[in-house]
Amino acid sequence: MDSVELPWGARCAALAFFGFSLCMAALSVVLLLVRRWPWCSCHVCRAYLTRSWARDFTNLGDWYAHLLRQSPTGTVHVHVLGCTVTANPANVEYMLKTRFDNFPKGKPFAALLGDLLGNGIFNVDGAAWRHQRKMASLELGSVAVRSYAYKIVAQEVETRLMPVLADAADRGTVLDLQDVFRRFAFDTICKISFGLDPACLDREMPMSELANAFDTASRLSAMRGAAASPLLWKMKRLLNIGSERELKKAIKLIDELAAAMIRERQKMGFANSHDLLSRFMASTGDAHSAGDDKFLRDIVVSFLLAGRDTVSSALSTLFMVLSKNPDVAAAMRAEAGVGEKPVTYEHLKGLQYTHAVLYENMRMFPPVQFDSKFCAAADVLPDGTYVEGDARVMYHPYAMGRMPRIWGADYDQFRPERWLTGPGGAFVPESLYKYPVFQAGLRVCIGKELAVTEMKAVSVAVVRAFDVELVGENAQSGAAGAPKFVPGLTASISGGLPVRVRRV
Repeated sequence: MDSVELPWGARCAALAFFGFSLCMAALSVVLLLVRRWPWCSCHVCRAYLTRSWARDFTNLGDWYAHLLRQSPTGTVHVHVLGCTVTANPANVEYMLKTRFDNFPKGKPFAALLGDLLGNGIFNVDGAAWRHQRKMASLELGSVAVRSYAYKIVAQEVETRLMPVLADAADRGTVLDLQDVFRRFAFDTICKISFGLDPACLDREMPMSELANAFDTASRLSAMRGAAASPLLWKMKRLLNIGSERELKKAIKLIDELAAAMIRERQKMGFANSHDLLSRFMASTGDAHSAGDDKFLRDIVVSFLLAGRDTVSSALSTLFMVLSKNPDVAAAMRAEAGVGEKPVTYEHLKGLQYTHAVLYENMRMFPPVQFDSKFCAAADVLPDGTYVEGDARVMYHPYAMGRMPRIWGADYDQFRPERWLTGPGGAFVPESLYKYPVFQAGLRVCIGKELAVTEMKAVSVAVVRAFDVELVGENAQSGAAGAPKFVPGLTASISGGLPVRVRRV
């Protein structure tokens, strides 16, 4: 069919309208910058906009930690972002528990991550959040699902992870351990959540289009939140240019692959399956609709974010720290005991020192370094900080792990013993408001126990069989030094984690 060419006058009008829209958008950006900078002369905003903080700090989170340690209240304002940042446990409890309804995720946050997360559990408030939370809690809390999940984790460790590490040890090759843990976590979460096996950790190390697209989308979505104004990324999205064009392509691929995953699960049947996607499918009933596919797509993406990136991030930083603290690795090995048999679930539960090591690692290197809420109505935080209505409030677990007023003068030391008390050295958790690594209050992570069990299973299996030695830049920093992280929704080490693996 021949294309129809618009009349000359209509084309001129369309071009004029497009040019006018561009001019108005540019004017809006200029007005915003004039309003916020350089007229905001505070050192915090200037350091943020000029990136002068990077002269003294490896990561943005390290700079925030420095500012928050200096603040008498443990709270600072970043005016150019319209954001209040806090590392004060009283404020965290106020936001996540006391005044939970006044500090929702909010529409601005939903807009930032909406293209990627849709209406998944991490990106909604109110009735939609309560519905998904209730369903997920029922499934993850069931004995059948936990037993099913642990069998998958144990099988993946024994049949895929350990052979890959053994092969690297025998060959003497350098291995990117972060990539290995990402592949392991991706295979595991896909099996647990969707009943499907992408086989990313097979000996051939096949690439996964979904995993790669997810990495790209996560990184670019996080860049939106770091922009000085939402107008910047919204204009790029409108014009389909730069990072927003790349993000659109990545999300299109995620949508296609998630849809294929859902169709495959439907073909296989889900009535008697234990995976989480099957459980959610069963909950939608027999009357299937396009809305159900969108709901299931958002569930798929949310579980991928929760189950892959967080676990792989925590395991990567853990073995970075263990390589610099061989005495800790030796103590874990002694606690777990020697032998070739896989450790049982009951045995894992009793490993108090290993549990403390995992928590100490996540204190210093939380997989999710910060989380944002939006203040629905003007409020005053417990430390006296006034927050305007619709303003963004960020609590910062990465900075909180580096606060002497919370952890004492040795806050910068990797010391698992701080979590152990009593003659038997029993693990005793801190208040979640001092340690919001798994969030806290009504939004506390419902997959926390499963994630900790998976990390325990991996760390114990690897420590019993291998010594891990860092190579490259990260090997040069101190015993608890921070690596350089890539900006993203979860902490990812820049350049990966190259290591040599040796049999014990």
